[in-house]
Formats: sequence, C-alpha cells, structure tokens
Amino acid sequence: MTSSEAPIGVAIIGGGPAGLSAGLQLVRANRRIAILDSNRPRHSATLRSHGFLTRDGASPLELRRLGREEFESYPTAIYTQAITREVTPLSPDEARAAGFPDGIGFTVRGTGIRGSADAEFVARRVLIAAGLTEELPAFPMIRAYYGTALHSCVECDGFEKTDKPLALIGETSDVFARALLISRFSSDLIVFTHGADTVRPEQQAQLERIGIRVERRAIDDIVGERAEMTGVRLADGEVIPRVGGFVRPRWHAPVEFLGDLDIARDTWGLVVVDERGETSIRGVYGVGDIVPPGPQQLVIAAGNGARVAAKLNLDMIHGALGVGLVDE
Repeated sequence: MTSSEAPIGVAIIGGGPAGLSAGLQLVRANRRIAILDSNRPRHSATLRSHGFLTRDGASPLELRRLGREEFESYPTAIYTQAITREVTPLSPDEARAAGFPDGIGFTVRGTGIRGSADAEFVARRVLIAAGLTEELPAFPMIRAYYGTALHSCVECDGFEKTDKPLALIGETSDVFARALLISRFSSDLIVFTHGADTVRPEQQAQLERIGIRVERRAIDDIVGERAEMTGVRLADGEVIPRVGGFVRPRWHAPVEFLGDLDIARDTWGLVVVDERGETSIRGVYGVGDIVPPGPQQLVIAAGNGARVAAKLNLDMIHGALGVGLVDE
C-alpha cells in the first residue's frame, strides 16, 4: 500500500500536462501533493505534439516523462501509477481530526498498476485532471490510421496537413466550425457526416462557397495501402480519395470514482467548474480536457493546470485561516 505518513494537501487524479503542471506549482508552494496516474493518456496514439513552446514536435509521452521527473524532484511530491477507484468525502469532524481546519477533506483510493502498490491518501482537496476517454466512429480500420493520417486536434496537427486532400468525419453539431478551422490548411476538404444531420443547409451553402463539399452518405470504412490512408469508402461502395484528415470523436469524462457523489456536467458531459476551477462538489477541482471546452492543446492544458493550482493553494490558505472563500 502506497500512502503518505501524514495527510496531504491535494490528491491529483491524472498525470497528464494539466495534472503535472498543477502538481509542480503546488509542491513549489510547499504542499504535500500526490499524483495518481493510470498511464492511459487520451493522446497515446499521437506520435508528436505541436505548439508547446520549446517542445514543438516532441512525443506527448516524452513530455509526460519530463514532467514527472520535474515533479518528483521535490521532496513533498508523491507519484504513483494507480487507477483511482474511490473518492470519499470526510465528515467535517473527520476532516478536522485529520488536521484540516475548514472541515473539508477526502479519502482517495487507487489500485496499483504495472507492479505499483495500491494507493490510499487522506487529502484536503482533490483535483481531477483525468482527461477524457475517446469513442471513435465504429469503422473497422479507423484505429490503423488514427494518430498518423487521422487526428482529432486541428490546432495540433493541421499545419502538417497543409495542401493535402483531407476528410473531416464527424456526427456532432460542431462539425461546421471545425471545417472552417481546417480550411486554413487545405482547399481540398470534404466533410463526411456519416448520415447524421449535423450540418444545416445554410452552413452547407457557406462551406460550398469556399469550396468545401459536404458528403452525407454513410461511411463503410477507411481504406489504405500498408500504413498509408488512401480514401474513405462509403456504404454504397464508392471510394473517395483522401490521404488524411480529422475525425470528431465523442468524449466521455471518466469520474466513476466519485461513486454516488453528484457532480455537475454540461450538455457535452464535461465537468462544470467555476472561475477558480472548483466543481459543484466543495473541495473537488477540475482541470484539463475533462472541463469545458474539452480537449485542447497540451500547452493550454498545462497553463490551465498552473492557473487552477494557484487558486487551489489560496483556497487552502483561506481555509486554514478560517476566512472562507475570499478572492485575492
């Protein structure tokens, strides 16, 4: 069993850019911080990340490794590979007995992975930085090209697709806006809605005015030769040549560890937070892809982690002084 000898300041669930950045800021504030990381990043299929200052083109996994090393270099840092299974609020009396003067605290338990021990921490605050899980369209070969020819983040991978014949595959209401973003990189773009009514007629007319075709027929699969994508095969057998593009996954916020605790979500299922990064559960914060607007560039996630860490640190200072939520 991995645990600290004494209660900790914050248990951070998720060791991606947002969680690691928050953890780094908080250990530098002389806080005892534990990061529980399941080692299942959403972007595991991505070979290179882009737009992260000083690390443009680096592997996302390499960024995580460097971040872990920096975090663990501090004496009050605890990093454990574990899948978080349970977050249980302490009663006010239990929290005060643990040394939390504002009566807010949590027990966080996780199951160790890859040979790591199970984890249990008593923490003043919890920061959810667990990211999202992706549900890609159910085409048999889509995984073969995801992360190389097909991507989900236009800002992250659009530049590398400049002037290529591209596909945008999506069944959600934001497909129109994403098509406009991709138009900055390629004048040869086809939007595939896979039979979904997600592009309104007036939006289709606007796209057609700038040379973007909307294909509403159902898709059968993605096709290619060896590792190279060559087209999109429709259900009627027609193959439309495309060498890559973007797909709009459906995302799910994995917060099953909260059990029966009711946490507010928006219409996309993302965890709602206030301007300080706190969720509807007092003492539980959220940051990164799991909060609106959802998936974002790694550099933005890291910046949000640092910002929320500062608010969280101040919240704990106020709690210790008994002055409540007082903005700076």
